[in-house]
Amino acid sequence: MFQQREQLLGAGAATARLSMADALPTPAIGVPTDGLKALGDRWAGLVAWVQDTNWTPDLGQNIGSLEWFRGLATLCLLCTCAYAVWPGIHPLAAVATAPAPVALEELRSQMIMPMAFGSDTGRAMAATDAVVALRQAPERPTIELAAVIGRGDSFTRVMQRAGVGSGDAKTVADLVSSVVPLDDIRDGTRIDIRLGRRFARNQPRPVETIAFRARFDMNVEIVRAGSELDLVRKPILVDDTPLRVRGTVGSSLYRSARAAGAPPQAIQAYLRTLGTQLSIGSDIRATDEFDIIVDYKRAATGEVEMGELLYAGLERSGKPRAQMLRWKAGGSTQWFEASGVGEERGEFARPVNGAMTSRYGMRRHPILGFRRMHSGIDFRARSGTPIYATADGVVNYSGRKGGYGNFVRIAHGGNLASGYGHMSKIAVSNGTRVRRGQVIGYVGSTGLSTGPHLHYELYRGGRAIDPTSVRFTSRAQLSGSELANFRARLKQLLGVSPGAALQSIAPAANALPAEPKREIERIAGTTIA
Repeated sequence: MFQQREQLLGAGAATARLSMADALPTPAIGVPTDGLKALGDRWAGLVAWVQDTNWTPDLGQNIGSLEWFRGLATLCLLCTCAYAVWPGIHPLAAVATAPAPVALEELRSQMIMPMAFGSDTGRAMAATDAVVALRQAPERPTIELAAVIGRGDSFTRVMQRAGVGSGDAKTVADLVSSVVPLDDIRDGTRIDIRLGRRFARNQPRPVETIAFRARFDMNVEIVRAGSELDLVRKPILVDDTPLRVRGTVGSSLYRSARAAGAPPQAIQAYLRTLGTQLSIGSDIRATDEFDIIVDYKRAATGEVEMGELLYAGLERSGKPRAQMLRWKAGGSTQWFEASGVGEERGEFARPVNGAMTSRYGMRRHPILGFRRMHSGIDFRARSGTPIYATADGVVNYSGRKGGYGNFVRIAHGGNLASGYGHMSKIAVSNGTRVRRGQVIGYVGSTGLSTGPHLHYELYRGGRAIDPTSVRFTSRAQLSGSELANFRARLKQLLGVSPGAALQSIAPAANALPAEPKREIERIAGTTIA
C-alpha cells in the first residue's frame, strides 16, 4: 500500500506540472531552443577541453612540439601578467639632518677610513703640553728570524739575507766549519736566528743566538758571550741498528714485504739485486722467506734516516737460496755473494728495454731503398726510453755523427768498443768513465731513422762485429783480510733481530742512579793514626 501511494503521488505531481505548463503562455525568444542547446554543448565542450589540456608542460621535453609551444605561451603570459601588476620598489623619502661638527668629528674617529685620511679610531682627543714628539720610533730590543738553506745556496749567504751582518756571518761560518763542513749541511735545514739591539741605525744588528741541526746526530748553537761568539755542541743520541724485515713470500713478494714493514725503495732494490741471481717470476716459491736488511738510523728526537739496502736474502725450507751483501771493493761498491764472489756479468747486456727488430747483416735499407750492410742491431723502444752502457768503459765520442744522428761511442777493455745511435738526447760527454747499466742517453729518431729506436754496434779493433757473439764477463773475488772483514760484516748483519731497530732508544724508566755512599761507608777500612 505504501508503494502504491508513492506512485499515485508522483503521478499527481506529474499531472500538475503538465497542467501548469499548458496553462502558462510561452514567451517569444529570438534564439531557437535547438540553438541554445547547441551553444550549451559547445560551452561544455570548451570547458572540458580547457580542463583536459596541459597548459604547463615540462619545457625540457618534446622541444619544438605543439605542446611545448603551448607551455611557452603560458609562461610568457604569466610573466607578462606578473610584470603588469608589479607595484615596483621606491625608496622612502626622508629628510636627512646634517650632524653637528663635534658629532661629525667623533663619528669620523670611529669610522674605518683610508690611511691617507688618518685612519684613526676611538674618540679623538686634542694633544696637551705633556705630549712630546719623538724624532724616531724606538726599535724592538731583539728580533727572531728563521732562514732555510736552499739547493745550491751557501750558509753565509743565507745568514746575510736574513739580516746578519757580514762580520758576524763570517765568524759564525768559521765556527760552524770547525765542527762540520758547510757543504755537508743538508738543503732545507732551518736556521733559527735571534738578533740583538744595535747601537746605531746605520749598523747591522748583532747576533745573539743561532741554532740549527748541523748533522743528524748533533745540534749546534752559537751564543754571544760579551763581545765574542761561542759555539755549543748538543749531541743527539742516534741508534744505527739496521732495519731487518723477514716474512713469507706468499702470492706477491712486493705486497708481502710491504705488509711486513719494508720501505718501497728497499723492496725495489731487493728485487733488482735478487734478479741477478734468480728469476723473480719462476725461481721464487710462495713458501720461500725473504730477508731484507736496510741501513737505518733513529735519533732520540724522533727523526728517522733511511739508507741503502745492505743485505738481500732468500731462504727455502730453512736453507739459504740466495745471500747478497753490499760491499765496497776496489774503489767501487757492488753486490757479493756470501762466499765472497762478486757480481758475475754474463753475456751481452741489453742496452735498452725493448725488443730486437733488426739483426746484424745484409738488409734492404728502409730509407735509402737498396741493400747494404747493417753493422749493428736495432731495438724498438719509445722516444725518451733510457739507454744503458753494456759494460764499463770510457766515452771516446759523444755528439752528432751523420746518419747515426746523436751518437755515443764507449771504449771497453780488450780492444772492444760499443756504439749507440739515433739518440734523442745524450747524457754523457767525451772522457766520461761509465759503468755497466749507467744511463748514457735516451732513445730518439735522429739521423737516418724511420722512427724511435736504438741502433747498437759493437767493435773489435775498430771493426764492427755481431754484438750477439761477444760475452762481457766480469767477476770479482775477495780474499785474505778483505774476505775476513766481509764475512764478519755478514755475520753481524745476520745477527740483527727482525724489528730490533724499531725498539725505543730512550733509557729505561726504572733505571735509577746508584745511591751515594754514606760517609761512614766511605771511610770504612781506613786507619786513623
